[in-house]
Amino acid sequence: QVQLVESGGGLVQAGGSLRLSCAASGRTLRGYAMGWFRQAPGKEREFVAAIKWSGSSTHYAGSVRGRFTISRDNAKNMVFLQMNSLKPEDTAVYYCAADRTSYYNGPLAGADFGSWGQGTQVTVSS
Repeated sequence: QVQLVESGGGLVQAGGSLRLSCAASGRTLRGYAMGWFRQAPGKEREFVAAIKWSGSSTHYAGSVRGRFTISRDNAKNMVFLQMNSLKPEDTAVYYCAADRTSYYNGPLAGADFGSWGQGTQVTVSS
């Protein structure tokens, strides 16, 4: 069972940047697609970004494409989310998640994320 811990959240002004990190323990992330999700107050959790187990492809929600970049460092067992040009509507708790299936080669939109971290708060002021 993998344990995921997010960090890097905080308060930032609109137009600013943050870099979120997700550290894994208990199991290697190598071989597993990874994703970032977010949940704003009163809203359902939504997909933000995903990266293939190999790092060779990524997938983004339309609302963040061009502003956010997901990356991974398998040697460090970590995943990152670089967030630029932040907007107040990006305010949410951000979670990282691991795919349940190893070496999944289908579309990232179809990955089955089943292991979740505790989340890190991102607040963007206008």
